[in-house]
Amino acid sequence: MAVRYQITLCDGPTCMHKRSKEIDAALERELASRGLSGKVDISLSGCLGMCAKGPIMIVNPGYTIYGGVSENDIPEIVEKHLVRKQPVSRLIIEEDHLYNRFFRVFGDVNFFGRQMRIALRNCGIIDPENLDDYLSVRGYEALAKVLSAMKPEDVIAEVKSSGLRGRGGAGFPTGLKWELTAREESEEKYVICNADEGDPGAFMDRSTIEGDPFSVLEGMIVGGYAVGAHKGIIYIRAEYPLAVKRLEKAIEASRNEGFLGTNILDSGFSFDIEIRLGAGAFVCGEETALIHSIEGHRGMPRPRPPYPSVQGLFDKPTLINNVETWANIPVIILDGAAWFSSIGTEKSKGTKVFAIAGKIKNTGLVEVPMGTTLRQIIFDIGGGIPNGKKFKAVQTGGPSGGCLPEAYLDTKIDYESLAQAGSIMGSGGMIVIDEDSCMVSIARFFLEFTQNESCGKCTPCREGTKRMLEILTRITEGKGAEGDIEKLERLGNMIKKASLCGLGQSAPNPVLSTIRHFRDEYEEHIKERKCRAHFCARLVRYEITDKCAGCAACRKVCPAGAISGIVKNRHEIDQAKCIKCGLCYKTCKFGAINKV
Repeated sequence: MAVRYQITLCDGPTCMHKRSKEIDAALERELASRGLSGKVDISLSGCLGMCAKGPIMIVNPGYTIYGGVSENDIPEIVEKHLVRKQPVSRLIIEEDHLYNRFFRVFGDVNFFGRQMRIALRNCGIIDPENLDDYLSVRGYEALAKVLSAMKPEDVIAEVKSSGLRGRGGAGFPTGLKWELTAREESEEKYVICNADEGDPGAFMDRSTIEGDPFSVLEGMIVGGYAVGAHKGIIYIRAEYPLAVKRLEKAIEASRNEGFLGTNILDSGFSFDIEIRLGAGAFVCGEETALIHSIEGHRGMPRPRPPYPSVQGLFDKPTLINNVETWANIPVIILDGAAWFSSIGTEKSKGTKVFAIAGKIKNTGLVEVPMGTTLRQIIFDIGGGIPNGKKFKAVQTGGPSGGCLPEAYLDTKIDYESLAQAGSIMGSGGMIVIDEDSCMVSIARFFLEFTQNESCGKCTPCREGTKRMLEILTRITEGKGAEGDIEKLERLGNMIKKASLCGLGQSAPNPVLSTIRHFRDEYEEHIKERKCRAHFCARLVRYEITDKCAGCAACRKVCPAGAISGIVKNRHEIDQAKCIKCGLCYKTCKFGAINKV
């Protein structure tokens, strides 16, 4: 075999869960047994984004992408592709073209047809634990440019001109935040990366770090230079061990090669970074609560002003941005503010990373230009709804976001459009909901999460969300009363106006948006004691039809003894005894039990 092949295996969490480590070991063994070890380079990468199609393997030259690879496929891949130069067609992901910002074509994958990867430009491409790999894709060139040819005020002006807004959710202009921090006179300033990503179904920041930790470090160093800080802190959840491990390796490698630490690149500028582990409190995603946690206090928000730019960590001026924001900085410096601001919409520049999850075919990580519509993300990139089901709603912005129905599918992804539709951008979580879902229960699920995560400091959030949750629970249990919907609306609006921090101010969003768009489902639950999705167990009634063969299977599994009947004759369910567990429905092989 004269051709030298390069094989890249995805080593992101989903592929790891699907045995990517074992596939790597099987590949090494197969190559060794054939005497090919020296002719094939194997490297690991972060998440490429196609989580639903993992484990992913990319073979070069040719940029062939294999999906759903197993250990049993390895002998065939080696024999056909590496030896006989005939790709294994049954494993190839065949659709449109995948390319990143550097116009490298990787294969035929429709999943990437509408994407533009800036923050994720290196994820799935480089070995995240190899500094040389990062350097090969212009890594640390932005830092070198800044330290050799730009003044701090020039860097800030470039970031301001780019139109980059904070990707953590609020969308505050990044350059303005940098400028405010730089203006403060202090011998000591801090730069913080907020990697405390706790939204259910969200994995944007974690995957960015796991796939390309160096870009985050580079962005932070540039930020430190711009605002006059010499100390950086990455605040990340301890429950993300792979991301923490790769950050540690990236920091060590960068420090060893002079990109981090004292006198970086002989410029006279010094900047170092350390990692602080969070315990997983959702409220610590709020910047003032995060600062309290780093200081060793309980993570609780404080009133603003003063803002962290003026009085932050240890009462010093502090610059805080999230992972995705930092990952954009090197690109803006290298390719210019004009290029970056040409992407997106008038008020929302650049791209946005989303974690798409829920009832959708192509779950995973995507990055699209601002202004892309929800329809394009869900149906063109996400592949639509599986199992022939109908789309019902999409929840954007994490547990504090809103649920938007089909009529809003052509809403553009930008800060203003989503807010006008009744949702938020958030950090980038996107959960797709199909026709089998109950919107009242979904609202209750998200409110239960935020109520549980409330720090308890302010009364509106602490008590208000609890009262809302009690009302929602009653409704889903068939105990709702006239006026409950109006109570939820009054409470929700009061909590939004009076809560101290963003958690409380946005906690009612799932409830208010579902009332706005799916009020009929609330009314059915209250007035008719009916859940059209048959999800709320207390509102479901099981009935045995004439299809019953009298096999008695349902009677045997019923834990409440609610089913009676004679073998080979139709059975009956005593509704007074039935506990709505659904075991009879799941057990019946004749389709003789209906949910009503």
